[in-house]
Amino acid sequence: MGPAPRVLELFYDVLSPYSWLGFEVLCRYQHLWNIKLQLRPALIAGIMKDSGNHPPAAVPRKGQYVYKEISLLKQFFQVPIRFPKDFSNVVLKKGSTSAMRFLTAVSMEQPEMLEKVSRELWMRIWSQAAEKAGMSAQQAQHFLEKISTEQVKNKLKEITDAACKYGAFGLPTTVAHVDGKTHMLFGSDRMELLAYLLGEKWMGPVPPTPNARL
Repeated sequence: MGPAPRVLELFYDVLSPYSWLGFEVLCRYQHLWNIKLQLRPALIAGIMKDSGNHPPAAVPRKGQYVYKEISLLKQFFQVPIRFPKDFSNVVLKKGSTSAMRFLTAVSMEQPEMLEKVSRELWMRIWSQAAEKAGMSAQQAQHFLEKISTEQVKNKLKEITDAACKYGAFGLPTTVAHVDGKTHMLFGSDRMELLAYLLGEKWMGPVPPTPNARL
């Protein structure tokens, strides 16, 4: 038997396009590296508030840069990101609380569906073409009803607080547990450094394997 897989916690919010990039890369590598990927739906607004950080769109120059960069990242990562037509309303005003509570409820009761349902939400927010995640209408309704429960609210807060305790100031945040040490990495552009920490081979955001998605 080889060494036990290293645990990676990925804290993410579907409101964050960079979270989607990091999510897809780690999902592609989870069967290539000796890792156990744990998906952690968190609330980016709570992390921003706790750390005193501000979203890119709040800084005009940064917002303009992100808008241009996303078109390049879309091609480089092969993830179909498109800015919502009604960006201000969808992203800045509505926020992601309901969506992240929905994912929290899924993670609590049907964790095996969390990856697919997370991807479906990103597709709906950040892409024009969405494929069903395989969840029945009855299942979806069940989780929608869970959104307002204290159990789900508290669980989402617990995960968000955990990210903050690791030092998160934005998303995605990846926490690698390696040889008894904890390493917190921010952003979707730290994967090469993550590979270094794990002693694994980095083959780019789309590794040459049938397991690669999108």
